[in-house]
Amino acid sequence: MSAPTVRRRRLGAKLRTLRGELTLEEVAEASGGLFVTSKLSRIETAKSAAKAKDVETLLDLYASLGREVSDELRSALVTLTKEGSQRGWWHSYRGVLSPVYADLISLESEAESISTWQVGVIPGLLQTADYAREIIRATAMSEAIEARVDALVEVRLARQAILTHESPVSLWAIIAEHTLLSGSENEGMMREQLARLLTMGKRPNVNIQVLRSHTPLHVGQMGSFSVLGFGPHPDLDVVHNESLTSALYVEERDKVAAHRDAWQRLTSAAESVKASTDLITQIRKKL
Repeated sequence: MSAPTVRRRRLGAKLRTLRGELTLEEVAEASGGLFVTSKLSRIETAKSAAKAKDVETLLDLYASLGREVSDELRSALVTLTKEGSQRGWWHSYRGVLSPVYADLISLESEAESISTWQVGVIPGLLQTADYAREIIRATAMSEAIEARVDALVEVRLARQAILTHESPVSLWAIIAEHTLLSGSENEGMMREQLARLLTMGKRPNVNIQVLRSHTPLHVGQMGSFSVLGFGPHPDLDVVHNESLTSALYVEERDKVAAHRDAWQRLTSAAESVKASTDLITQIRKKL
């Protein structure tokens, strides 16, 4: 049995919420034999993958029992289920990617919005190839990672397609000022990287803010994070936290809300999008 993915956990959590005070036995009985308690439990706890047909049947059942199942929610959950069974482009890199990283790419491909705060690096979705290669090498903590740098750079650049395809994700990035001033032995690398930020910042779905170094103490000093949003149902949103040697997802509704509140405080403290563009331009001219 494969380990539960973030996608399965999100689906299971929402179905558990819809079940409400009903017991698994009561739902199984109401289904007229279509479900048994063990199957319902495995779906809710993400121990097994749900089929789209089963999810639709459950939603019909919950709607008949008085639960609020909007067309938007139905579409979101069925899409979540169907896309969970599809093989994305990143599966060809399964020998390179950790399960957590593969989960992130999958979630990015489905998200409607990504709100990210980065303390020390340019967001991966905005990195150039040279910057990505240097930062991956600089933060590699094992020989295994060092041996697959080129493949990881390919993956990072491929992830960026979500910003430019027909229905692009909305990206709002807040970047610490000192990150824009990072030095490199690769002459011209940061000039190219800052030019990339300026180019991407012109896109209607991309906003970039800079948090100045002289800003008073703030919540962002606790570390970087990204909130991945999935439309009108905030209980499906996920927070991604990454550290030097690991990454984790925050899925509990109250904790996701706390991160979103923290991000709102950061965007209020940061320079405006226009002022940030001017600042990036000034810094680039000095390089």
